Amino acid sequence: MTSEDLVQNIQSWLEAEGLAPKVQEDERTEGHWLLRYPPGPHGHMFAVVKPKGRDLVAVSSFTRVDLGQQQEMTLHIKEDIESWMEWLHDMRLTLTGSGVDWAIHVGSVGDSGTGPLQAFNVSLPIWLDGLNKNELMQSMRRLWLAKLALIHDIKHHHGPGIGQPGPVDDLEKKRKKSSSKTKSGEQVETDESGSFGSGFDPSEWV
Repeated sequence: MTSEDLVQNIQSWLEAEGLAPKVQEDERTEGHWLLRYPPGPHGHMFAVVKPKGRDLVAVSSFTRVDLGQQQEMTLHIKEDIESWMEWLHDMRLTLTGSGVDWAIHVGSVGDSGTGPLQAFNVSLPIWLDGLNKNELMQSMRRLWLAKLALIHDIKHHHGPGIGQPGPVDDLEKKRKKSSSKTKSGEQVETDESGSFGSGFDPSEWV
């Protein structure tokens, strides 16, 4: 299958499921789409990417934690840091148990050595010898369910939020140093499983 055929197949599969994929101009890729899954205004934003020079398609979804929830987490840290660390550990186990690749972005509160959960990314690679419509859609569904598990746990322990995305400190640092990081190969500091390897960060595609 040619690269053009692969890109056309992915576009057709996504359109057939009513996901209205938006093609992104990206010189790093052979194909890059943004879409909402499940279809509709309340769907979660996903990226589907075929990177150049890689024998895979990457599916990922990035979530910023609500500002109000981050504020509740900060209070939790100040009141009982041990129970906060236990909750954060449980979230790592939840993500690991979901069978997806993940990265979490944690802020900083004073000299506590930790901070609120500011964002998380879930992703899955699909190698081309196993790529078909079913595998693409099932991968998206697995990522969506993994996200929902964490989102519901955050709401249960830290409230519904205020409807405003909170800050993501290390992404802001990454933006400020993007040119130097590209040259030096430095990575944004995240707590992640790293299944893609240090040179491939799925959060860059969203």
